[in-house]
Amino acid sequence: MTIVQWLLLPAFIHVAWVYVIAVRMGAAKQRDVRGGHVKISDVSLDNSRWSENTRKLNNNYNNQFELPVFFYAILPLLLMMVKVDWLQVTLAWVFVASRILHSILHTGANIVMQRGGAFMIGFVAIGLMWLWFGLRLYVIG
Repeated sequence: MTIVQWLLLPAFIHVAWVYVIAVRMGAAKQRDVRGGHVKISDVSLDNSRWSENTRKLNNNYNNQFELPVFFYAILPLLLMMVKVDWLQVTLAWVFVASRILHSILHTGANIVMQRGGAFMIGFVAIGLMWLWFGLRLYVIG
């Protein structure tokens, strides 16, 4: 595989992961409605009425469109400016691994300190991606 393929593979994996979360969330919502735990009218404007498990999945799904925005913003810039290197590839993998770990912790036992640690790993990884990109673009060349 080329270095570009190695850079983009974590993005494909993250997209697939988001679909896994979405399917799990949809199934959980169906279970809640079919099991009589909620009425559609109760949750049309208030997500707090879903069961705890469904809320965790829903919140985690929404999380996949917050910090990852920075990840998906930098990928085309790295490609267009021809600044892809193995450090960026490594940081991309660390970022996506941290998102998957965060999801597993969030939708499982949901121990906030553990989940926060996984979040911080991704937060630092994406920050370093942007820092290194900026240095290569404006300072190092």
